[in-house]
Amino acid sequence: METREKAVVVFSGGQDSTTCLFWALKQFKEVVALCFRYGQKHILEVDMAHAIARRAGVEFFEMEVPLIGTLGRNSLTDESVEMDSRKPAESYPNTFVPGRNLFFLSIAAVFARERGIFDLVTGVSQTDFSGYPDCRDSFIRSLNVTLNLAMDEQFVIHTPLMWRDKAQTWALADELGVFDIVRTQTLTCYNGIPGDGCGACPACVLRKRGLDQYLRQKRGDGLE
Repeated sequence: METREKAVVVFSGGQDSTTCLFWALKQFKEVVALCFRYGQKHILEVDMAHAIARRAGVEFFEMEVPLIGTLGRNSLTDESVEMDSRKPAESYPNTFVPGRNLFFLSIAAVFARERGIFDLVTGVSQTDFSGYPDCRDSFIRSLNVTLNLAMDEQFVIHTPLMWRDKAQTWALADELGVFDIVRTQTLTCYNGIPGDGCGACPACVLRKRGLDQYLRQKRGDGLE
């Protein structure tokens, strides 16, 4: 991809969005990080996101959008809902926050437009995800068209992780020179524990499985 001028990264401070932040810094001359407080119980992620953005030298913005967390019942924003340990057979996991990526990207597009920015970056992935419908490529493509029609602009939503599994995402972080930052200074855990996390929630299980796979591959390739 040719170097573009500016991009807004939808940034949570987790593994995926942090990898995307540093990917964006390689692709764009200027990067802005936009983080949301939507009533998530693992709110420490916002503080960690701010620290990562500061270290990366990018401008950081927080936005309060509590409505997103109250519209649907889910275990990430509702203390009374016990978190699913695995994806139900015929439904979405209750860690799914309905409309979250729809709202995040729509708000990010308006935020970016007001600053003359038309490139958006998000860490969604269809390859290795928790069954969330708003992480699918078809959704992102559809929303991209909708945003362009809604504001008569030419936004481009970049999804550098869309076709990468978690092991490949770890590999990308390593290629970008931020493996240690991603491993120790991000917060992916739904229980709000930084780094390798609690090890038991769905996000931690997925992250660890990918990490173990990547480290095995790296040892096998003689890269350590």
